[in-house]
Amino acid sequence: MMKTAKLLKPLTCAAMLACGLSGLGHAEEKFVYMTNWYAQAEHGGFYQAVATGLYKKHGLDVSIKMGGPQVNITQMMAAGQADCVMGSSDLQMVQMREGGVPVTTVAAVFQKDPQVLIAHEDVKRFEDLKGKTILIAASAQRGYWPWLKAKYGFTDSQTRPYTFNIQPFLVDKNSAQQGYLTSEPFAIQKAGVKANTLMFSDQGFPAYATTISCMDKTVKERSKAVQAFVTASMEGWKSYLADPVPANALIKKDNPNMTDEQLAYSVGKLKEMNMVAGGDAARLGIGVMTDARVKASYDFLVSAKLIDPAKVKQADAYNLSLIQNIKVMP
Repeated sequence: MMKTAKLLKPLTCAAMLACGLSGLGHAEEKFVYMTNWYAQAEHGGFYQAVATGLYKKHGLDVSIKMGGPQVNITQMMAAGQADCVMGSSDLQMVQMREGGVPVTTVAAVFQKDPQVLIAHEDVKRFEDLKGKTILIAASAQRGYWPWLKAKYGFTDSQTRPYTFNIQPFLVDKNSAQQGYLTSEPFAIQKAGVKANTLMFSDQGFPAYATTISCMDKTVKERSKAVQAFVTASMEGWKSYLADPVPANALIKKDNPNMTDEQLAYSVGKLKEMNMVAGGDAARLGIGVMTDARVKASYDFLVSAKLIDPAKVKQADAYNLSLIQNIKVMP
């Protein structure tokens, strides 16, 4: 018996070592995605893929890091603190590339840009805003504002700073303010003020939103991981729109200020406006970007003199090959 025990011990250790090595071989690859703001329904599909194990199913151990008003997510990605980031729009990412960050956009969850202007109930159309005060953030100057000026004849003298506080709008009936379709209109409604929401995308603004944007090096050297992340994320979005409960629990954990009422309102708007499942996504799959749309975004940036075409090429700023091969149908 003693001899048998001595023989079994090394065999057991060898077996354990083999099991350990086998386990290491199947460990999920770590991957960090950084969002553009505090956790919210607009990030729901990514949280859903964590909550329901979709990333693990595709071989990834994904961590979602929150952005915020003082966080430069592209700089953090360039410094190696994230593998990919959520661009507020593809326009923003092209401008980042022109600024020297070799970032490429590989997918866009929102087929429409959720940016809106919110006006008091007497304003029915964008044209009705001529002469009225428009509250916009500084970042709008390098995004939608040049487009609005060119299309509707608005002037810089109309603008005042928007500080992410709805009170100035509430007290000034002659004003309008920027907002996100799924956020500020809810807060204004809760305040008891009747208002109309005007969406840029309904009038031809070309931008995609909620992008997956990565460093060139990441796309090249970790292409399988990036593809797995994109695939699982789009599956997460499909799942989130069907049943948001798992993701919402994680969203509220990361952002305790988020309420069930706000989440329900936001998810409702995403569905109502077909932000994820509409447009080209209806026939080509969630997250899709088309050559025609990215050309429209790029051409707008050039025409508005927001980028120098000599410094950044459309083909370098976008890589559509991954998302075009995935086709997660809504």
